[in-house]
Amino acid sequence: MMDSSIEKGKLVDPQNLIPFILITSLFFLWGLANNMTDTLLAAFKRIMSMTDSRTALIQVACYGLGYFIFALPAAIFIKKFSYKSGVLLGLGLYIVGCLLFYPAKITGNYFHFLGALWILFGGLSILETSANPYIIAMGDEATGTRRLNLSQSFNPLGSIAGVVISQMFILSGLNRATASERAVMPEETLKAIQNGELNAVTMTYVTVGFLLLILWIIILVVKMPRASDADTTVNLGQTFKRLLRNKNYVTGVIAQFFYVGAQIGVWSFTIRYAMATLNLETANLPGGKTPEQVAATYYIASLVLFGASRFIFTGLMKFFKPSSLLFFAAVMAMLCTLIVIFAGGMTGVIALVMISGFMSLMFPTIFGQAVRGLGDDTKIGGSGLIMAILGGAVITFLQGKLSDLTGSINYSYFIPFICFIIIAYYAASGRKNEYSLQ
Repeated sequence: MMDSSIEKGKLVDPQNLIPFILITSLFFLWGLANNMTDTLLAAFKRIMSMTDSRTALIQVACYGLGYFIFALPAAIFIKKFSYKSGVLLGLGLYIVGCLLFYPAKITGNYFHFLGALWILFGGLSILETSANPYIIAMGDEATGTRRLNLSQSFNPLGSIAGVVISQMFILSGLNRATASERAVMPEETLKAIQNGELNAVTMTYVTVGFLLLILWIIILVVKMPRASDADTTVNLGQTFKRLLRNKNYVTGVIAQFFYVGAQIGVWSFTIRYAMATLNLETANLPGGKTPEQVAATYYIASLVLFGASRFIFTGLMKFFKPSSLLFFAAVMAMLCTLIVIFAGGMTGVIALVMISGFMSLMFPTIFGQAVRGLGDDTKIGGSGLIMAILGGAVITFLQGKLSDLTGSINYSYFIPFICFIIIAYYAASGRKNEYSLQ
């Protein structure tokens, strides 16, 4: 861990408080990016009249090509240099990705936007590979999972901010014309509408990029603890052998893959689900709002519950083992998902919102439990858990494909349901080997 002066059982050591706050702010910021991007599925579906599976390519670019590809190189970079270096590199790419939305808007090419998102999410991959184990290293290992849950509690606050920003500056800029109406428009009229819509998307991301530059400068000048950065040797072969022999770690990576897939799938199609099951396309909406804006209200409610529940579960970890809470949450998420699939209407929307409350503790708990006892292998091991975010691309694409094949967004939620079964199994099988965190 950090050093021998760290007080046992203390959640955050006073000497690490400022660094802890700065690193925790990053959890807020990648929540902001993640959930601004989730709303892009609904935005681009309207702007370019796409299918669910084609809009899901956004998540493939973000979580498949972004998170997955960058995670291991990020861990090697952090191992050779420091956690702080990793943070600065990741935040820098985040900024560059935001700014690249401007040239993408000029071309109006969907794949140029995907390229900007790929760089942005590559930066987020490096940030998460750095920040998650760094937070665990900022104190006693016995409180590592709880400390990570505390930092991760600020992630949904960023998520809420991301959706609110999208609702105010992106979704509000969408024209209500449907795909069929756009198909018969004169080309000049359609181009003018799309240009205005893409401008709303672009300027939102560019503004965020310039604001992030301020934080990058602050982190650059603030002295950060070195943690376990003293050992800079990299021996991937031996490290991989040790990690693959660690059953707790391997099953944790598998569980993380399916958890991230479930989370991104649930959230990515929340707006679509609400629009479809509540018939918002044909409803008389107040204040001239678009169906996406109204549906995004339920998405925001999901994120508010997600954030509140994460603080609640962090507190409960003083009294219950993390894996017990994880098992309970997975089972409840399964039940809510069945209601989403078969009930529909407002009942289904409420159940969909409730899923987020039960998902709230899953990522940091799986991460914290999987890296327990890894020692010098934590940085490389952490990258495996970040690479598992690939599930966000694979599972979301499958969910979009199932929606297209069945013609029902409801039935697409069978995919997250299966994911929650796997998480429940991981939690149940891991309880007997778990350290007590009390």
